[in-house]
Amino acid sequence: MHFKGHLPVVVACAALITGCASGSGSKVAKAMPHAPAPVVLPAAIPEARPDPVAILIAASDRHFTLGQQELRLGHLERARAEFDLALDTLLESLDGARGEARLREHFDRLVDRISVLEQAALATGDGFTEVKTEPASIDALLAIETFEASAPKPATAETVQADLETTSHDIPIPTNDRVLRYVELFQGRLREFLTEGLSRGAQYLPMIQDTFRAEGLPLDLAYIPLIESAFKPSALSRAKARGVWQFMRGTALENGLKADWYLDERADPKKATQAAAKYLKTLYGMFEDWHLAMASYNGGPGRVRRAITRSQKTNFWTLTANKQFLPRETRDYVPMILAAVIIAKNPTQYGFDIVPMVPVRTETVMVPPALDLRRVAEWAGVPMDEIQRLNPEFRRWTTPVKKGQYSIKVPEGTAEKVRESLITSAPGQLNAMQWHTVKRGETLAIIARSLKVNRTDLAEANYLKTSSRVAAGARLVIPRMPSADLLARATASSELEKAAASIVADILAETTAVPEERRAAAKVYRVRAGDTLSAIARKTRTTVAQLKSWNKIRGTRLNVGDRLVIQSPSSRNTQ
Repeated sequence: MHFKGHLPVVVACAALITGCASGSGSKVAKAMPHAPAPVVLPAAIPEARPDPVAILIAASDRHFTLGQQELRLGHLERARAEFDLALDTLLESLDGARGEARLREHFDRLVDRISVLEQAALATGDGFTEVKTEPASIDALLAIETFEASAPKPATAETVQADLETTSHDIPIPTNDRVLRYVELFQGRLREFLTEGLSRGAQYLPMIQDTFRAEGLPLDLAYIPLIESAFKPSALSRAKARGVWQFMRGTALENGLKADWYLDERADPKKATQAAAKYLKTLYGMFEDWHLAMASYNGGPGRVRRAITRSQKTNFWTLTANKQFLPRETRDYVPMILAAVIIAKNPTQYGFDIVPMVPVRTETVMVPPALDLRRVAEWAGVPMDEIQRLNPEFRRWTTPVKKGQYSIKVPEGTAEKVRESLITSAPGQLNAMQWHTVKRGETLAIIARSLKVNRTDLAEANYLKTSSRVAAGARLVIPRMPSADLLARATASSELEKAAASIVADILAETTAVPEERRAAAKVYRVRAGDTLSAIARKTRTTVAQLKSWNKIRGTRLNVGDRLVIQSPSSRNTQ
Protein backbone atom coordinates (compact mmCIF):
# COMPACT_ATOMS: atom_id res chain seq x y z
CA MET A 1 0.00 0.00 0.00
CA HIS A 2 1.23 3.55 -0.68
CA PHE A 3 0.58 4.77 2.90
CA LYS A 4 2.98 2.27 4.47
CA GLY A 5 5.80 4.83 4.72
CA HIS A 6 3.62 7.23 6.76
CA LEU A 7 2.89 4.80 9.57
CA PRO A 8 4.88 6.79 12.32
CA VAL A 9 2.88 9.96 11.63
CA VAL A 10 -0.39 8.16 12.00
CA VAL A 11 0.76 6.65 15.32
CA ALA A 12 1.88 10.09 16.61
CA CYS A 13 -1.48 11.66 15.80
CA ALA A 14 -3.24 8.88 17.62
CA ALA A 15 -1.10 9.53 20.70
CA LEU A 16 -1.87 13.25 20.65
CA ILE A 17 -5.56 12.57 20.46
CA THR A 18 -5.33 10.18 23.38
CA GLY A 19 -3.44 12.71 25.44
CA CYS A 20 -5.97 15.46 24.86
CA ALA A 21 -8.78 13.24 25.96
CA SER A 22 -7.12 12.57 29.37
CA GLY A 23 -7.62 16.07 30.62
CA SER A 24 -6.83 19.70 29.93
CA GLY A 25 -3.98 19.90 32.42
CA SER A 26 -2.01 16.99 31.18
CA LYS A 27 1.02 17.58 29.16
CA VAL A 28 1.18 16.46 25.67
CA ALA A 29 3.48 13.51 25.46
CA LYS A 30 6.32 13.99 23.09
CA ALA A 31 5.94 11.71 20.12
CA MET A 32 8.85 9.34 19.86
CA PRO A 33 9.81 8.14 16.42
CA HIS A 34 9.07 4.41 15.85
CA ALA A 35 11.37 2.01 14.11
CA PRO A 36 9.94 0.58 10.86
CA ALA A 37 8.04 -2.67 11.43
CA PRO A 38 10.02 -5.71 10.35
CA VAL A 39 8.96 -7.16 7.00
CA VAL A 40 7.75 -10.73 7.45
CA LEU A 41 8.34 -12.83 4.33
CA PRO A 42 5.98 -15.75 3.62
CA ALA A 43 7.40 -19.12 4.44
CA ALA A 44 9.00 -20.84 1.46
CA ILE A 45 6.69 -23.46 -0.09
CA PRO A 46 8.58 -26.72 -0.33
CA GLU A 47 8.99 -27.89 -3.91
CA ALA A 48 6.54 -30.71 -4.65
CA ARG A 49 8.28 -33.98 -5.18
CA PRO A 50 7.24 -35.93 -8.27
CA ASP A 51 4.95 -38.83 -7.52
CA PRO A 52 6.84 -41.91 -8.78
CA VAL A 53 3.66 -44.00 -8.83
CA ALA A 54 1.81 -41.45 -10.96
CA ILE A 55 4.80 -41.27 -13.33
CA LEU A 56 4.84 -45.06 -13.73
CA ILE A 57 1.10 -45.19 -14.33
CA ALA A 58 1.31 -42.41 -16.92
CA ALA A 59 4.16 -44.18 -18.74
CA SER A 60 2.21 -47.44 -18.68
CA ASP A 61 -0.90 -45.71 -20.02
CA ARG A 62 1.07 -44.22 -22.91
CA HIS A 63 2.11 -47.69 -24.04
CA PHE A 64 -1.44 -48.97 -23.62
CA THR A 65 -2.82 -46.12 -25.75
CA LEU A 66 -0.24 -46.80 -28.46
CA GLY A 67 -1.26 -50.46 -28.35
CA GLN A 68 -4.89 -49.51 -28.89
CA GLN A 69 -3.93 -47.34 -31.86
CA GLU A 70 -1.89 -50.14 -33.44
CA LEU A 71 -4.75 -52.60 -32.89
CA ARG A 72 -7.17 -50.30 -34.70
CA LEU A 73 -4.77 -50.29 -37.66
CA GLY A 74 -4.67 -54.08 -37.65
CA HIS A 75 -1.04 -54.19 -36.48
CA LEU A 76 -1.27 -57.11 -34.07
CA GLU A 77 2.41 -57.60 -33.26
CA ARG A 78 3.01 -53.92 -32.60
CA ALA A 79 -0.10 -53.80 -30.44
CA ARG A 80 1.08 -56.79 -28.41
CA ALA A 81 4.52 -55.24 -28.00
CA GLU A 82 3.01 -52.02 -26.64
CA PHE A 83 0.67 -53.92 -24.32
CA ASP A 84 3.67 -55.89 -23.01
CA LEU A 85 5.54 -52.64 -22.39
CA ALA A 86 2.52 -51.24 -20.54
CA LEU A 87 2.69 -54.19 -18.14
CA ASP A 88 6.49 -54.37 -18.00
CA THR A 89 6.67 -50.70 -17.02
CA LEU A 90 4.76 -51.56 -13.86
CA LEU A 91 6.49 -54.90 -13.24
CA GLU A 92 9.94 -53.33 -13.40
CA SER A 93 9.23 -50.75 -10.69
CA LEU A 94 11.21 -50.99 -7.44
CA ASP A 95 8.31 -52.39 -5.47
CA GLY A 96 6.81 -54.40 -8.31
CA ALA A 97 3.43 -53.97 -9.90
CA ARG A 98 1.62 -55.26 -6.83
CA GLY A 99 3.75 -53.70 -4.10
CA GLU A 100 1.78 -50.45 -3.86
CA ALA A 101 -2.00 -50.10 -3.71
CA ARG A 102 -2.39 -47.72 -6.65
CA LEU A 103 0.01 -49.73 -8.82
CA ARG A 104 -1.73 -52.95 -7.89
CA GLU A 105 -5.15 -51.53 -8.77
CA HIS A 106 -3.87 -50.08 -12.07
CA PHE A 107 -2.05 -53.28 -13.00
CA ASP A 108 -5.14 -55.43 -12.44
CA ARG A 109 -7.37 -53.03 -14.38
CA LEU A 110 -4.82 -52.86 -17.21
CA VAL A 111 -4.63 -56.63 -17.53
CA ASP A 112 -8.42 -56.80 -17.72
CA ARG A 113 -8.52 -54.19 -20.47
CA ILE A 114 -5.75 -55.89 -22.44
CA SER A 115 -7.54 -59.21 -22.01
CA VAL A 116 -10.73 -57.80 -23.53
CA LEU A 117 -8.85 -56.29 -26.46
CA GLU A 118 -6.87 -59.45 -27.12
CA GLN A 119 -9.99 -61.59 -27.01
CA ALA A 120 -11.59 -59.29 -29.56
CA ALA A 121 -8.47 -59.56 -31.73
CA LEU A 122 -8.50 -63.34 -31.31
CA ALA A 123 -12.08 -63.41 -32.52
CA THR A 124 -10.85 -62.22 -35.91
CA GLY A 125 -7.29 -63.42 -35.58
CA ASP A 126 -7.72 -66.76 -37.33
CA GLY A 127 -7.80 -65.00 -40.68
CA PHE A 128 -11.31 -66.17 -41.53
CA THR A 129 -13.26 -62.99 -40.97
CA GLU A 130 -14.87 -62.27 -44.33
CA VAL A 131 -14.14 -58.89 -45.84
CA LYS A 132 -17.12 -56.56 -45.69
CA THR A 133 -19.14 -55.97 -48.85
CA GLU A 134 -21.33 -53.10 -50.03
CA PRO A 135 -24.75 -53.29 -51.68
CA ALA A 136 -24.50 -53.28 -55.47
CA SER A 137 -26.01 -50.17 -57.04
CA ILE A 138 -27.77 -52.20 -59.74
CA ASP A 139 -30.33 -53.52 -57.24
CA ALA A 140 -31.44 -50.05 -56.18
CA LEU A 141 -31.32 -48.53 -59.66
CA LEU A 142 -33.43 -51.19 -61.33
CA ALA A 143 -36.01 -50.89 -58.54
CA ILE A 144 -36.70 -47.27 -59.50
CA GLU A 145 -39.80 -46.64 -61.59
CA THR A 146 -39.25 -44.05 -64.36
CA PHE A 147 -42.97 -43.22 -64.74
CA GLU A 148 -43.20 -43.91 -68.45
CA ALA A 149 -46.37 -41.84 -68.77
CA SER A 150 -44.40 -38.62 -68.24
CA ALA A 151 -42.61 -37.35 -71.32
CA PRO A 152 -39.09 -35.92 -71.06
CA LYS A 153 -38.70 -32.17 -71.29
CA PRO A 154 -38.06 -30.78 -74.79
CA ALA A 155 -34.92 -29.07 -73.49
CA THR A 156 -33.48 -32.46 -72.49
CA ALA A 157 -34.03 -33.83 -75.99
CA GLU A 158 -32.40 -30.78 -77.57
CA THR A 159 -29.37 -30.93 -75.27
CA VAL A 160 -28.80 -34.65 -75.82
CA GLN A 161 -29.29 -34.40 -79.58
CA ALA A 162 -26.76 -31.56 -79.84
CA ASP A 163 -24.33 -33.49 -77.65
CA LEU A 164 -24.58 -36.66 -79.73
CA GLU A 165 -23.83 -34.68 -82.89
CA THR A 166 -20.51 -33.46 -81.47
CA THR A 167 -19.45 -36.35 -79.22
CA SER A 168 -18.30 -39.62 -80.76
CA HIS A 169 -19.82 -42.91 -79.57
CA ASP A 170 -19.03 -46.44 -80.71
CA ILE A 171 -22.39 -48.02 -79.85
CA PRO A 172 -25.70 -46.71 -81.22
CA ILE A 173 -27.52 -44.34 -78.84
CA PRO A 174 -31.10 -43.43 -79.76
CA THR A 175 -32.75 -40.31 -78.34
CA ASN A 176 -36.04 -41.98 -77.51
CA ASP A 177 -38.07 -41.17 -74.41
CA ARG A 178 -36.76 -44.17 -72.50
CA VAL A 179 -33.16 -42.97 -72.74
CA LEU A 180 -34.06 -39.32 -72.14
CA ARG A 181 -36.06 -40.13 -69.00
CA TYR A 182 -32.93 -41.68 -67.46
CA VAL A 183 -30.85 -38.67 -68.48
CA GLU A 184 -33.26 -36.52 -66.48
CA LEU A 185 -33.27 -38.99 -63.59
CA PHE A 186 -29.46 -38.84 -63.37
CA GLN A 187 -29.61 -35.05 -63.44
CA GLY A 188 -32.21 -35.08 -60.68
CA ARG A 189 -32.50 -37.41 -57.72
CA LEU A 190 -29.69 -39.71 -58.90
CA ARG A 191 -27.21 -36.86 -59.39
CA GLU A 192 -25.18 -37.71 -56.27
CA PHE A 193 -25.00 -41.39 -57.24
CA LEU A 194 -23.69 -40.61 -60.72
CA THR A 195 -21.24 -38.00 -59.43
CA GLU A 196 -19.71 -40.40 -56.91
CA GLY A 197 -19.62 -43.23 -59.43
CA LEU A 198 -17.85 -41.17 -62.09
CA SER A 199 -15.40 -39.86 -59.51
CA ARG A 200 -14.56 -43.38 -58.31
CA GLY A 201 -14.50 -44.76 -61.84
CA ALA A 202 -11.79 -42.35 -62.93
CA GLN A 203 -9.18 -44.62 -61.34
CA TYR A 204 -10.38 -47.69 -63.30
CA LEU A 205 -11.54 -46.30 -66.66
CA PRO A 206 -8.07 -46.02 -68.28
CA MET A 207 -7.37 -49.68 -67.47
CA ILE A 208 -10.81 -50.79 -68.71
CA GLN A 209 -10.54 -48.79 -71.92
CA ASP A 210 -7.05 -50.13 -72.61
CA THR A 211 -8.34 -53.69 -72.15
CA PHE A 212 -11.35 -53.15 -74.41
CA ARG A 213 -9.26 -51.38 -77.01
CA ALA A 214 -6.88 -54.33 -77.12
CA GLU A 215 -9.86 -56.71 -77.51
CA GLY A 216 -11.52 -54.62 -80.22
CA LEU A 217 -14.57 -53.79 -78.09
CA PRO A 218 -16.54 -50.51 -78.08
CA LEU A 219 -15.09 -48.19 -75.44
CA ASP A 220 -18.56 -46.98 -74.47
CA LEU A 221 -19.06 -50.37 -72.81
CA ALA A 222 -16.45 -49.35 -70.24
CA TYR A 223 -19.23 -47.48 -68.41
CA ILE A 224 -21.31 -50.59 -67.67
CA PRO A 225 -19.75 -50.82 -64.14
CA LEU A 226 -21.07 -47.31 -63.44
CA ILE A 227 -24.57 -48.79 -63.36
CA GLU A 228 -23.68 -52.27 -62.12
CA SER A 229 -21.61 -51.30 -59.08
CA ALA A 230 -20.70 -47.60 -59.17
CA PHE A 231 -17.17 -48.98 -59.71
CA LYS A 232 -17.03 -50.54 -56.23
CA PRO A 233 -14.90 -53.73 -56.13
CA SER A 234 -16.62 -54.75 -52.88
CA ALA A 235 -20.13 -54.55 -54.34
CA LEU A 236 -22.32 -57.61 -53.76
CA SER A 237 -25.84 -57.84 -55.17
CA ARG A 238 -28.84 -59.60 -53.65
CA ALA A 239 -28.33 -62.31 -56.27
CA LYS A 240 -24.70 -62.73 -55.05
CA ALA A 241 -23.13 -61.10 -58.11
CA ARG A 242 -19.82 -59.54 -57.07
CA GLY A 243 -17.30 -56.87 -58.03
CA VAL A 244 -17.25 -53.90 -60.38
CA TRP A 245 -18.63 -56.04 -63.23
CA GLN A 246 -21.14 -57.90 -61.02
CA PHE A 247 -20.34 -61.39 -62.24
CA MET A 248 -22.35 -64.32 -61.03
CA ARG A 249 -20.09 -67.10 -59.78
CA GLY A 250 -20.85 -69.52 -62.58
CA THR A 251 -20.30 -66.94 -65.30
CA ALA A 252 -17.07 -65.87 -63.62
CA LEU A 253 -15.70 -69.41 -63.61
CA GLU A 254 -16.67 -69.85 -67.28
CA ASN A 255 -14.67 -66.75 -68.16
CA GLY A 256 -11.47 -67.64 -66.35
CA LEU A 257 -11.96 -66.15 -62.87
CA LYS A 258 -11.26 -68.04 -59.65
CA ALA A 259 -13.87 -67.98 -56.92
CA ASP A 260 -13.55 -70.07 -53.78
CA TRP A 261 -13.73 -69.74 -50.01
CA TYR A 262 -10.52 -67.70 -49.77
CA LEU A 263 -10.24 -65.93 -53.09
CA ASP A 264 -12.77 -64.29 -55.39
CA GLU A 265 -11.26 -62.70 -58.48
CA ARG A 266 -14.62 -61.14 -59.38
CA ALA A 267 -13.58 -58.41 -56.94
CA ASP A 268 -10.24 -57.82 -58.70
CA PRO A 269 -10.99 -54.92 -61.11
CA LYS A 270 -8.30 -55.84 -63.62
CA LYS A 271 -8.94 -59.59 -63.76
CA ALA A 272 -12.70 -59.04 -63.80
CA THR A 273 -12.34 -56.56 -66.67
CA GLN A 274 -10.44 -59.14 -68.70
CA ALA A 275 -13.22 -61.63 -68.02
CA ALA A 276 -15.89 -59.03 -68.91
CA ALA A 277 -14.20 -58.35 -72.24
CA LYS A 278 -14.24 -62.06 -73.02
CA TYR A 279 -17.88 -62.43 -71.98
CA LEU A 280 -19.10 -59.35 -73.90
CA LYS A 281 -17.40 -60.62 -77.05
CA THR A 282 -19.18 -63.94 -76.57
CA LEU A 283 -22.56 -62.22 -76.17
CA TYR A 284 -22.04 -60.06 -79.21
CA GLY A 285 -21.14 -63.17 -81.17
CA MET A 286 -24.50 -64.65 -80.20
CA PHE A 287 -26.69 -61.66 -81.17
CA GLU A 288 -24.52 -59.42 -83.38
CA ASP A 289 -26.20 -56.45 -81.72
CA TRP A 290 -24.75 -54.51 -78.81
CA HIS A 291 -28.13 -53.59 -77.32
CA LEU A 292 -29.18 -57.25 -77.19
CA ALA A 293 -25.72 -58.20 -75.88
CA MET A 294 -26.10 -55.66 -73.07
CA ALA A 295 -29.58 -56.97 -72.27
CA SER A 296 -28.08 -60.48 -72.11
CA TYR A 297 -25.40 -59.24 -69.71
CA ASN A 298 -28.22 -58.37 -67.33
CA GLY A 299 -30.87 -61.01 -67.96
CA GLY A 300 -28.77 -63.86 -69.35
CA PRO A 301 -28.43 -64.92 -73.00
CA GLY A 302 -30.91 -67.77 -72.62
CA ARG A 303 -33.70 -65.45 -71.52
CA VAL A 304 -33.03 -63.01 -74.37
CA ARG A 305 -32.95 -65.82 -76.95
CA ARG A 306 -36.29 -67.12 -75.71
CA ALA A 307 -37.76 -63.60 -75.88
CA ILE A 308 -36.58 -63.24 -79.48
CA THR A 309 -38.04 -66.61 -80.37
CA ARG A 310 -41.42 -65.79 -78.82
CA SER A 311 -41.67 -62.25 -80.19
CA GLN A 312 -40.06 -62.87 -83.56
CA LYS A 313 -38.27 -59.53 -83.10
CA THR A 314 -34.49 -59.07 -83.25
CA ASN A 315 -34.36 -55.35 -82.37
CA PHE A 316 -34.06 -54.54 -78.67
CA TRP A 317 -36.38 -51.52 -78.82
CA THR A 318 -39.20 -53.27 -80.66
CA LEU A 319 -38.69 -56.39 -78.56
CA THR A 320 -39.03 -54.42 -75.31
CA ALA A 321 -41.91 -52.22 -76.49
CA ASN A 322 -44.10 -55.12 -75.36
CA LYS A 323 -43.73 -55.85 -71.64
CA GLN A 324 -44.52 -59.56 -71.86
CA PHE A 325 -41.21 -60.82 -73.28
CA LEU A 326 -38.56 -59.50 -70.88
CA PRO A 327 -38.78 -58.39 -67.22
CA ARG A 328 -38.83 -54.68 -66.47
CA GLU A 329 -35.31 -54.76 -65.00
CA THR A 330 -33.83 -56.00 -68.29
CA ARG A 331 -35.98 -53.62 -70.36
CA ASP A 332 -34.72 -50.67 -68.32
CA TYR A 333 -31.10 -51.85 -68.10
CA VAL A 334 -30.05 -50.85 -71.63
CA PRO A 335 -31.56 -47.31 -71.73
CA MET A 336 -30.15 -46.69 -68.24
CA ILE A 337 -26.61 -47.57 -69.36
CA LEU A 338 -26.93 -45.50 -72.55
CA ALA A 339 -28.09 -42.47 -70.53
CA ALA A 340 -25.13 -42.92 -68.18
CA VAL A 341 -22.75 -43.10 -71.15
CA ILE A 342 -24.17 -39.86 -72.58
CA ILE A 343 -23.52 -37.96 -69.34
CA ALA A 344 -20.23 -39.69 -68.51
CA LYS A 345 -18.60 -38.64 -71.78
CA ASN A 346 -19.58 -34.97 -71.36
CA PRO A 347 -20.47 -34.39 -67.69
CA THR A 348 -20.04 -30.60 -67.58
CA GLN A 349 -22.68 -30.12 -70.27
CA TYR A 350 -25.17 -31.81 -67.95
CA GLY A 351 -24.19 -29.83 -64.86
CA PHE A 352 -21.81 -32.33 -63.25
CA ASP A 353 -18.58 -31.33 -61.54
CA ILE A 354 -16.48 -34.49 -61.31
CA VAL A 355 -13.40 -34.64 -59.06
CA PRO A 356 -11.59 -37.79 -60.16
CA MET A 357 -10.19 -40.16 -57.54
CA VAL A 358 -6.49 -40.71 -58.02
CA PRO A 359 -5.43 -44.37 -57.96
CA VAL A 360 -2.93 -45.42 -55.31
CA ARG A 361 0.44 -46.29 -56.79
CA THR A 362 1.33 -49.86 -55.87
CA GLU A 363 4.01 -52.52 -56.03
CA THR A 364 3.58 -56.29 -56.18
CA VAL A 365 4.97 -58.83 -53.73
CA MET A 366 4.82 -62.61 -54.00
CA VAL A 367 3.82 -64.17 -50.68
CA PRO A 368 3.28 -67.71 -49.34
CA PRO A 369 -0.04 -69.41 -48.54
CA ALA A 370 -1.76 -68.91 -45.20
CA LEU A 371 -0.28 -65.44 -44.63
CA ASP A 372 -2.26 -63.15 -42.35
CA LEU A 373 -2.66 -59.95 -44.38
CA ARG A 374 -2.55 -57.91 -41.18
CA ARG A 375 1.12 -58.82 -40.95
CA VAL A 376 1.58 -57.34 -44.42
CA ALA A 377 -0.17 -54.16 -43.26
CA GLU A 378 2.11 -53.99 -40.23
CA TRP A 379 5.26 -54.51 -42.30
CA ALA A 380 4.16 -51.93 -44.86
CA GLY A 381 3.25 -49.46 -42.10
CA VAL A 382 -0.32 -48.90 -43.33
CA PRO A 383 -3.75 -49.71 -41.90
CA MET A 384 -5.23 -53.12 -42.68
CA ASP A 385 -8.07 -51.35 -44.49
CA GLU A 386 -5.55 -50.09 -47.04
CA ILE A 387 -4.28 -53.61 -47.79
CA GLN A 388 -7.87 -54.79 -48.18
CA ARG A 389 -8.70 -51.95 -50.59
CA LEU A 390 -5.64 -52.77 -52.69
CA ASN A 391 -6.42 -56.52 -52.70
CA PRO A 392 -10.22 -56.85 -52.76
CA GLU A 393 -10.03 -60.33 -54.33
CA PHE A 394 -9.07 -61.83 -50.95
CA ARG A 395 -12.31 -62.72 -49.18
CA ARG A 396 -10.59 -63.38 -45.85
CA TRP A 397 -7.76 -61.71 -43.95
CA THR A 398 -5.41 -64.40 -45.17
CA THR A 399 -3.99 -65.74 -48.37
CA PRO A 400 -5.38 -69.20 -49.24
CA VAL A 401 -3.94 -72.21 -47.44
CA LYS A 402 -3.52 -74.03 -50.74
CA LYS A 403 0.14 -74.48 -51.67
CA GLY A 404 1.58 -71.95 -54.08
CA GLN A 405 2.53 -68.30 -54.22
CA TYR A 406 0.10 -65.42 -54.23
CA SER A 407 0.53 -61.92 -55.58
CA ILE A 408 -0.48 -59.04 -53.36
CA LYS A 409 -0.35 -55.29 -53.94
CA VAL A 410 1.23 -52.94 -51.40
CA PRO A 411 1.69 -49.14 -51.51
CA GLU A 412 4.56 -47.96 -53.62
CA GLY A 413 7.84 -47.88 -51.71
CA THR A 414 6.91 -50.61 -49.20
CA ALA A 415 7.49 -53.82 -51.18
CA GLU A 416 11.12 -54.27 -50.13
CA LYS A 417 10.27 -53.83 -46.45
CA VAL A 418 7.51 -56.44 -46.77
CA ARG A 419 9.88 -58.89 -48.46
CA GLU A 420 12.55 -58.40 -45.78
CA SER A 421 10.04 -58.88 -42.97
CA LEU A 422 8.65 -61.97 -44.64
CA ILE A 423 12.12 -63.53 -44.82
CA THR A 424 13.03 -62.75 -41.20
CA SER A 425 9.70 -63.85 -39.65
CA ALA A 426 9.38 -67.30 -38.15
CA PRO A 427 6.68 -69.50 -39.72
CA GLY A 428 4.59 -69.37 -36.54
CA GLN A 429 4.42 -65.57 -36.78
CA LEU A 430 2.75 -65.52 -40.19
CA ASN A 431 -0.77 -66.48 -39.14
CA ALA A 432 -2.99 -67.33 -36.18
CA MET A 433 -4.86 -70.24 -37.67
CA GLN A 434 -6.24 -73.17 -35.73
CA TRP A 435 -5.62 -76.71 -36.94
CA HIS A 436 -7.19 -80.07 -36.13
CA THR A 437 -5.48 -83.42 -36.60
CA VAL A 438 -8.04 -85.97 -37.78
CA LYS A 439 -8.46 -88.94 -35.44
CA ARG A 440 -9.39 -92.44 -36.49
CA GLY A 441 -13.11 -92.69 -37.22
CA GLU A 442 -13.68 -88.94 -37.52
CA THR A 443 -15.60 -87.48 -40.45
CA LEU A 444 -16.12 -83.88 -41.53
CA ALA A 445 -19.56 -83.96 -39.94
CA ILE A 446 -18.19 -85.24 -36.63
CA ILE A 447 -15.35 -82.71 -36.59
CA ALA A 448 -17.66 -79.83 -37.49
CA ARG A 449 -20.12 -80.84 -34.76
CA SER A 450 -17.47 -81.32 -32.06
CA LEU A 451 -15.68 -78.06 -32.82
CA LYS A 452 -18.93 -76.18 -33.49
CA VAL A 453 -18.06 -74.91 -36.94
CA ASN A 454 -20.08 -74.89 -40.12
CA ARG A 455 -19.60 -78.15 -42.03
CA THR A 456 -19.64 -76.41 -45.43
CA ASP A 457 -17.08 -73.84 -44.27
CA LEU A 458 -14.90 -76.62 -42.87
CA ALA A 459 -14.96 -78.45 -46.20
CA GLU A 460 -14.42 -75.37 -48.40
CA ALA A 461 -11.63 -74.00 -46.20
CA ASN A 462 -9.77 -77.26 -46.81
CA TYR A 463 -10.69 -77.52 -50.53
CA LEU A 464 -12.94 -80.50 -49.86
CA LYS A 465 -16.52 -81.42 -50.60
CA THR A 466 -18.91 -81.86 -47.71
CA SER A 467 -19.11 -85.55 -48.64
CA SER A 468 -15.31 -86.01 -48.74
CA ARG A 469 -13.64 -88.59 -46.52
CA VAL A 470 -10.73 -87.47 -44.38
CA ALA A 471 -7.85 -89.74 -43.46
CA ALA A 472 -6.64 -90.18 -39.90
CA GLY A 473 -3.61 -87.98 -39.30
CA ALA A 474 -4.62 -85.35 -41.85
CA ARG A 475 -4.46 -81.75 -40.63
CA LEU A 476 -7.48 -79.56 -41.27
CA VAL A 477 -7.61 -75.83 -40.85
CA ILE A 478 -10.55 -74.88 -38.62
CA PRO A 479 -12.52 -71.88 -39.92
CA ARG A 480 -14.09 -70.02 -37.08
CA MET A 481 -14.45 -66.74 -35.26
CA PRO A 482 -14.23 -67.86 -31.62
CA SER A 483 -17.19 -67.06 -29.45
CA ALA A 484 -16.96 -66.30 -25.75
CA ASP A 485 -17.74 -69.96 -25.00
CA LEU A 486 -14.89 -71.14 -27.20
CA LEU A 487 -12.53 -68.68 -25.59
CA ALA A 488 -13.49 -69.98 -22.17
CA ARG A 489 -12.85 -73.56 -23.29
CA ALA A 490 -9.59 -72.69 -24.97
CA THR A 491 -7.47 -72.94 -21.82
CA ALA A 492 -8.57 -76.49 -21.15
CA SER A 493 -8.75 -77.99 -24.65
CA SER A 494 -5.79 -79.39 -26.54
CA GLU A 495 -7.73 -79.01 -29.78
CA LEU A 496 -8.32 -75.29 -29.44
CA GLU A 497 -5.88 -72.42 -29.25
CA LYS A 498 -5.42 -70.93 -25.78
CA ALA A 499 -6.46 -67.38 -25.17
CA ALA A 500 -3.33 -65.62 -23.96
CA ALA A 501 -5.26 -63.10 -21.95
CA SER A 502 -7.08 -65.71 -19.89
CA ILE A 503 -3.76 -67.16 -18.77
CA VAL A 504 -2.67 -63.78 -17.48
CA ALA A 505 -5.96 -63.42 -15.65
CA ASP A 506 -5.43 -66.81 -13.99
CA ILE A 507 -1.92 -65.81 -12.96
CA LEU A 508 -3.13 -62.59 -11.38
CA ALA A 509 -5.85 -64.40 -9.47
CA GLU A 510 -3.22 -66.77 -8.14
CA THR A 511 -0.96 -63.98 -6.91
CA THR A 512 -3.38 -63.04 -4.15
CA ALA A 513 -1.90 -65.91 -2.14
CA VAL A 514 1.73 -64.98 -2.85
CA PRO A 515 3.63 -62.92 -0.25
CA GLU A 516 4.20 -59.31 -1.23
CA GLU A 517 7.99 -59.60 -1.35
CA ARG A 518 7.76 -62.48 -3.84
CA ARG A 519 5.42 -60.61 -6.18
CA ALA A 520 7.71 -57.65 -6.48
CA ALA A 521 10.23 -58.85 -9.02
CA ALA A 522 8.02 -60.88 -11.35
CA LYS A 523 8.62 -60.55 -15.11
CA VAL A 524 6.45 -61.54 -18.06
CA TYR A 525 7.84 -63.77 -20.82
CA ARG A 526 6.09 -63.87 -24.21
CA VAL A 527 6.14 -67.33 -25.81
CA ARG A 528 7.81 -67.30 -29.23
CA ALA A 529 7.67 -69.73 -32.12
CA GLY A 530 9.59 -72.90 -31.26
CA ASP A 531 9.59 -72.29 -27.51
CA THR A 532 9.12 -75.20 -25.12
CA LEU A 533 8.90 -75.21 -21.34
CA SER A 534 12.40 -76.66 -21.04
CA ALA A 535 13.84 -74.09 -23.47
CA ILE A 536 12.19 -71.23 -21.59
CA ALA A 537 13.44 -72.65 -18.28
CA ARG A 538 17.00 -72.62 -19.61
CA LYS A 539 16.64 -69.06 -20.94
CA THR A 540 15.23 -67.72 -17.68
CA ARG A 541 17.35 -69.89 -15.35
CA THR A 542 14.32 -71.54 -13.83
CA THR A 543 12.96 -75.08 -13.89
CA VAL A 544 10.05 -76.58 -15.77
CA ALA A 545 8.37 -77.37 -12.44
CA GLN A 546 8.61 -73.73 -11.37
CA LEU A 547 7.23 -72.47 -14.68
CA LYS A 548 4.28 -74.84 -14.44
CA SER A 549 3.66 -73.89 -10.82
CA TRP A 550 3.80 -70.12 -11.37
CA ASN A 551 1.57 -70.28 -14.45
CA LYS A 552 -0.87 -73.06 -13.52
CA ILE A 553 0.17 -75.19 -16.48
CA ARG A 554 -0.92 -78.83 -16.31
CA GLY A 555 0.58 -80.28 -19.47
CA THR A 556 3.41 -79.06 -21.67
CA ARG A 557 1.47 -77.33 -24.45
CA LEU A 558 2.37 -73.70 -25.18
CA ASN A 559 1.04 -71.33 -27.84
CA VAL A 560 2.87 -68.53 -29.55
CA GLY A 561 1.88 -65.30 -27.81
CA ASP A 562 1.16 -66.82 -24.39
CA ARG A 563 2.45 -64.75 -21.45
CA LEU A 564 4.30 -66.57 -18.67
CA VAL A 565 5.15 -65.04 -15.30
CA ILE A 566 8.81 -65.52 -14.29
CA GLN A 567 9.63 -64.97 -10.62
CA SER A 568 12.91 -63.34 -9.57
CA PRO A 569 15.76 -65.49 -8.15
CA SER A 570 15.30 -64.01 -4.68
CA SER A 571 11.62 -64.78 -4.59
CA ARG A 572 12.25 -68.34 -5.80
CA ASN A 573 14.41 -69.04 -2.75
CA THR A 574 11.50 -68.27 -0.47
CA GLN A 575 9.27 -70.91 -2.01
